[in-house]
Amino acid sequence: MSASELREVEHEITISAPAAAVYRLIADVANWPRIFPPTIYVDHLERSGDEELIRIWATANGEPKNWTSRRVLDPEGLRITFRQQVSTPPVASMGGTWIIEPQDAATSRVRLLHDYTAVDDDPASLKWIDEAVDRNSRSELASLKTNVERATASEELTFSFEDTVEVEGSAKDCYDFVNEAGLWSERLPHVATVRLTEDAPGLQTLEMDTRAKDGSTHTTKSYRVCLEGRKIAYKQTTLPALMNLHTGYWTFTDTDTGCTASSQHTVVLRPENIEKILGPEAGVAEAREYVRSALSTNSRATLGHAKAYAEARR
Repeated sequence: MSASELREVEHEITISAPAAAVYRLIADVANWPRIFPPTIYVDHLERSGDEELIRIWATANGEPKNWTSRRVLDPEGLRITFRQQVSTPPVASMGGTWIIEPQDAATSRVRLLHDYTAVDDDPASLKWIDEAVDRNSRSELASLKTNVERATASEELTFSFEDTVEVEGSAKDCYDFVNEAGLWSERLPHVATVRLTEDAPGLQTLEMDTRAKDGSTHTTKSYRVCLEGRKIAYKQTTLPALMNLHTGYWTFTDTDTGCTASSQHTVVLRPENIEKILGPEAGVAEAREYVRSALSTNSRATLGHAKAYAEARR
């Protein structure tokens, strides 16, 4: 391969957190939707020792894409190398390294290296990849800095919860109900309008207007990853004013009597907006309760309708 065909770039940032803490956040891919804005969901396909094969769903230049990547973790050297197994056109090959360097006990320098080629060495494709890598790398490093510093500074702003129903029907029917979100305006009273696109199988963009208890409507947009009848993971990209982050997943598990359907949410609050929305007396505890109640009300409504749908088909 000639040097002209292989592009190599490096981005870096300084973070006010210990190097080992930064390494741990990047090494555990479950953290990625929380710390990297483009990442929608990551799934482990294989794991052995310090090597793993992961599948990543993320946006590139605003378009949802997915790929598999092999990673080698080096906890001693605070390095993680990665190489895409099968890249998505226009990318022909893509790999790189995370290098975390301690500056002092409380500060680290994070370097993100990439090397890549374009399909058929097409100049327009290479330009598209240049822009996507540059934008995503800057965005990833800036948000890594913000989110790592936030994570080490305030645990109370981040919380997760789950709602579950037992269903006397099949997991597949419950999954179908949640997967077919394009029909939600007909099936769910709290959904006013819905726009669902699925450009690649199992990778959806969902925009909808939902009605609150007070009758007002608000628009949300999410990217969703639909996994073979067992799980639908999502990341909300247009957020209400009280949230810095909202990710979640629906899971469906067959049981002896039918199935269990669950809805999980992970939220990071936006503290600077609490007083403006909930009043001068409100704090983090009130914001957590308010957000949990709003999300849970919609989740439980959807789970209830999914249950009715599945039980009617039994």
